[in-house]
Amino acid sequence: MNDLLTAVLVVAGLVAALVAALVAGLVWFTWRTSRRVEAAFPPQGQLPGARLHVVDKGPTGPASAGQQAPVVLLIHGLGGQMANFTYGVVDRLAMHCRVIVMDRPGAGYSVRHAGASAALGAQADVMAALIDAMQLGRPVVVGHSLGGAIALTLAQRHPGKVAALALVSPLTQEPKAVSTAFNGLMISSPVLRRLVAWTLALPATIAKRDAVLALVFGPESVPADFGTRGGGLLGVRPSHFIGASTDLAAVAQDLPTVISGYGDMRLPVSVLYGRSDRVLSAVEQGQGLADALPGAQLVLVDGGHMLPVTQAARTADFISAVVYQVHPASANAT
Repeated sequence: MNDLLTAVLVVAGLVAALVAALVAGLVWFTWRTSRRVEAAFPPQGQLPGARLHVVDKGPTGPASAGQQAPVVLLIHGLGGQMANFTYGVVDRLAMHCRVIVMDRPGAGYSVRHAGASAALGAQADVMAALIDAMQLGRPVVVGHSLGGAIALTLAQRHPGKVAALALVSPLTQEPKAVSTAFNGLMISSPVLRRLVAWTLALPATIAKRDAVLALVFGPESVPADFGTRGGGLLGVRPSHFIGASTDLAAVAQDLPTVISGYGDMRLPVSVLYGRSDRVLSAVEQGQGLADALPGAQLVLVDGGHMLPVTQAARTADFISAVVYQVHPASANAT
């Protein structure tokens, strides 16, 4: 019996050692990969107070002569970062607008401080503080996907800071089901979320990359340079996984309140949606907002969810039309 017990303890010790070695190996692999990605793709803009990573660009065209250019604030979606917009939208808008684009807290190179809320209201308050800090006045606010829900929340909580909304594939209603593209992010425990981020998330991301991107971009093709120019590789870092998972878990806190406030909103709101969006339904989310928000205008195009990347020119034209609606003089200057 003593020999059997000894053998069991030895085996248990070996298994524990193997598990520890595996975990250590995964942590090292994740850390090494993250450092390589950060070295290859450093921050594009400012890091004021080491909190928000911000790019402030334009105008570079005729609108800069003799008048103050309109201001556009761009808010990216779940699991994204500013490169989703700098891929092709920002430079086009910067010809006639001052364009502000940032990594949201917990995304890209922006930091979400420990204990800070990821609820829509808290994120909207961060955007409002940025508008004040950068003296942006009343910008046209653009929100993509989850960024659309944040933009709507910003307009409700801080109506004096928003001139109009240009929403691209926005989350506007409680979806019937979360897209399977985000299954790996559905972790409610902060401790488990951090453990997964430093061990299993990166190998799982590599293994499922093609299937997930097919959902997020489909039916359109994933650009070959999305990982670099579009910032896709930045999403492999643990901080990015933690931020996206935290965002997803927090959506339900404020979204019902935001939805209930649509009928009271009184500002120009335009929505651009891909008819074949595989992440969010154009009917449920796009038409649902148009039906609930007085005066909201819905524009449908053939395409999927990642219009700022796959149809950058069309997206920039859509945003510009909203800008010209609010600032007609800027249209005459271009």
